[in-house]
Amino acid sequence: MTPLVLGAVTTAWSTVVLPALRLTDRRRAVVNAAFGIGLTRASGLTAVELGLTRWRSGLWWGLGAAAVPVVGAAVVVSVPALAQRVRPSDDDLAEWVLLRIPVGTVVAEELAFRCVFDAVSPTGSPIFFGLWHIHPARAAGDSVLGTVVGTTLAGVVFSWLRRRSGSVLAPGLLHYAVNASGAVLAARRTSPAATVLG
Repeated sequence: MTPLVLGAVTTAWSTVVLPALRLTDRRRAVVNAAFGIGLTRASGLTAVELGLTRWRSGLWWGLGAAAVPVVGAAVVVSVPALAQRVRPSDDDLAEWVLLRIPVGTVVAEELAFRCVFDAVSPTGSPIFFGLWHIHPARAAGDSVLGTVVGTTLAGVVFSWLRRRSGSVLAPGLLHYAVNASGAVLAARRTSPAATVLG
């Protein structure tokens, strides 16, 4: 599969096909993960090419990288002026950190981009990772251009981590830490305890 075809498939999936299915959040998470798994299996690439080996290296690099957003979130919580800038969320935190982020986001995106796309085109992977986020930006009312640029830059970091560690586990752990930290911060902004303590 060429990079442009792969990019067309991933962008069409996230921008047109998945939104058109109008699934609940839980079902969307599962279907998105199934897309990532299916794309990985259909790629015909070996486990080594996909970064599905070297788990020990991936674990150490991933834990080290994941510490950065976790520490960053702790800093935000400790500085009221920063904490007030976090967008609050009424979503179920447990569902976010146990299902929607690890399954619907991390599994789906790491398989599609750091496994398959990085093996096919390490240069194209971050770009199409950015384009993958067009619909989520629209749905959240965020700047589409800002989101695409930001997630493209994140894709550069994730892809570098994948190459450096030789394992998709490393960017997967960082990806989870970034999103889960954000979800925890957003949930904290809406909790009564946060209002009293923050």
